[in-house]
Amino acid sequence: MSDASPSDHDPLTFLDESDPEKQASLSYWSVLIADDEPDVHQVTLLALKDMEVEGRRLKFFHAYSGEEARTLLMQEKDIAVILLDVVMETEDAGLRLVHAIRKELKNTCLRIILRTGQPGYAPEIDTILRYDINDYKTKAELTRTRLFTSMTSAIRAFHQIQQLEISRHCLGMILDATTRWEPAQGLTHFAQDVITEICAMLSIPVSGLVCTMEGETPVILAGAGPHAAFTGKKLSHIDDRRIRDSIEETLRLRQHQLTNGLCLYLHDPQTRAMAVFVDKTLPTEKLQLQLIDILCQHILTGFEKARLYQKIRQTAFEDPLLGIPNRARFLMEIDKGHTESGMLALLDIDGFADINSILDQNFGDTVLQAVSQRLKKNFSEKVFIARISSDVFGLLGPEKEVHSDRIREVFLPPFLIGEESLRLSATSSLIPLPDNSLSAATILKNAGVSLKQAKRFNRGKVVFYDPKHVTAARDRMQMLSQLRQAFTSERLFLMYQPIVNLKTGRITAAEALLRWRNDNGDFIPPDRFIPLAEQSGLMVAIGEWVMRTAFRFLKSLSAIASQDFRIAINVSQTQFREPDFAPKLFQAMEDCGVEPSRVEIELTESVAIDSLERIKPTLGAVCQAGVSIAMDDFGTGYSSLSVLHQLHINRLKIDRAFVSGPGCRLDSQGIAATVLQLAEKLSLQTIGEGIEEESQRKALLEMGCTEGQGYLFSRPVAAEAFEKLLKKQM
Repeated sequence: MSDASPSDHDPLTFLDESDPEKQASLSYWSVLIADDEPDVHQVTLLALKDMEVEGRRLKFFHAYSGEEARTLLMQEKDIAVILLDVVMETEDAGLRLVHAIRKELKNTCLRIILRTGQPGYAPEIDTILRYDINDYKTKAELTRTRLFTSMTSAIRAFHQIQQLEISRHCLGMILDATTRWEPAQGLTHFAQDVITEICAMLSIPVSGLVCTMEGETPVILAGAGPHAAFTGKKLSHIDDRRIRDSIEETLRLRQHQLTNGLCLYLHDPQTRAMAVFVDKTLPTEKLQLQLIDILCQHILTGFEKARLYQKIRQTAFEDPLLGIPNRARFLMEIDKGHTESGMLALLDIDGFADINSILDQNFGDTVLQAVSQRLKKNFSEKVFIARISSDVFGLLGPEKEVHSDRIREVFLPPFLIGEESLRLSATSSLIPLPDNSLSAATILKNAGVSLKQAKRFNRGKVVFYDPKHVTAARDRMQMLSQLRQAFTSERLFLMYQPIVNLKTGRITAAEALLRWRNDNGDFIPPDRFIPLAEQSGLMVAIGEWVMRTAFRFLKSLSAIASQDFRIAINVSQTQFREPDFAPKLFQAMEDCGVEPSRVEIELTESVAIDSLERIKPTLGAVCQAGVSIAMDDFGTGYSSLSVLHQLHINRLKIDRAFVSGPGCRLDSQGIAATVLQLAEKLSLQTIGEGIEEESQRKALLEMGCTEGQGYLFSRPVAAEAFEKLLKKQM
């Protein structure tokens, strides 16, 4: 919580003070910063200074608690985005405010960006799904660029939702003003109603046309009676010269024509010029021009309503970029249960995020348009095509068309994007449509789960839906939720495995190993929960906890451990990529009072070879501070001599597969010997993993390996048991 009273902080806006009149004329996007740390407010203001979205600047409001933010939101109705801290006066203050916004204040337009300095307090995916949250990031993740990106996306989403709400409100007003005409049926249907109604007023058979201008060419919007077949065609297709001349003259002179039939001119600044013709000639003296004008205004109002209905329908059910149905329309089509629609497919363009980020969004839009056109070309009208999300398309149609071979054919030829030839691939999932026992949302969700599974394990392939995928996804979500709970309630713990000198048997180090026992008392293997923690972003917080816990343990051994005793900590790829990894490591060592020379971090080969240029500065800083680096599981990845030469590695850990694995050889011809020879050439120290037998220890020692760990010496043990091992050694 901030020491300053929230009332002492007035809302701040960044204005151009040199031109007061310009200030008054500007419109703004209102943004609420809800955080109990004043520094966060100031940093956010500096990061977003001079930001414009859709031609508007930002106006900031400030709240320093959840309750203050709630009061402000009740007063300010036009706030577009809230940057909301999860943990304020209470650990769940932010989430309680989200609930109040959506459920109590009934505010569905406001976009919410959750920020937290303490990952793990908020169940990320569940929170976003339950409360309609735009984004959820740790404060460390929200760099200026990411904050700009999140803010731009949120404001645009707010604007779209706001416009849709306005459109829906207008739709409600229109429905209240019910007339005999039905503008909701669309422009063509409404135009036919207009002809029918005018003919009924004049007591003549239904016969007429409504024309509109398409550029310089009159086009028949709707025909009724004998002219119904001309709907959608050019006026020149009408054989009757009298009718053509009457309509053309009306549009050219921009006035009603009452001689060769009744032809009304309709136009206002919001519509294109139109002519309504009915085949009836009346003496001028029998017509009251004032009544004609009233009728025209009534017709114009109806056309405006019809256009509004059409726009709302397009907004609700059509993708604005591609002009094809969107997800909502796709769900409706599934619910229709057409007998011809026996198969559903989802197509996800591989690497589309890279196309958007490396090239630009306009190029990405062009790629999506090209894919959309290719899909429409390769599939018949029996196949319903929609855009489900950013780069995911949906197909719904008969099995003889929607199948794996046809989908592959779509991406075989290169796509011509401007002047560039681009080869694309897609990962797809296929799911047969069951009977009506499942809802459209459930069917689409199952297809989506299958698609995600395919993206993880069968990239670029077409896979069929398997119910096991849904079960596996549900299990992962449950495990992730349990892991978050276990972390916040301190049910994770460390065990320590001794590393010994192979010659003397003296314990020289301890490797800290993360363990988790669930509520049932069962151990969850690390290879199951650590990947989940990495994918969800939780591993960064867990990794820092591991560091500090291990360092405190090392400090507690000061009286019984030798001066060169060290603690080894595994660092995940996600954790090491964090830009502030090195500062956090140094701070943790300082806080716990341990010397850098007694700390060793273990990296896997995948960490070492991933984005080498990006991680070299971090490795350099860590080594310069005196912390040693060990490459874990060496020989199982893709390291090369050039990579090893460039990295600040102190030790190589020979993977257990080459020490005690099936078929391994512990002689001069084995992989372990090759690794040891390489380490000697590079002046690197070595540790053999997985030593289970005395013969393995002797063989490694004879080949030049200095240290080892494995069940021959000790299994991983709790802190107290490890202390006993050290005391026994003394």
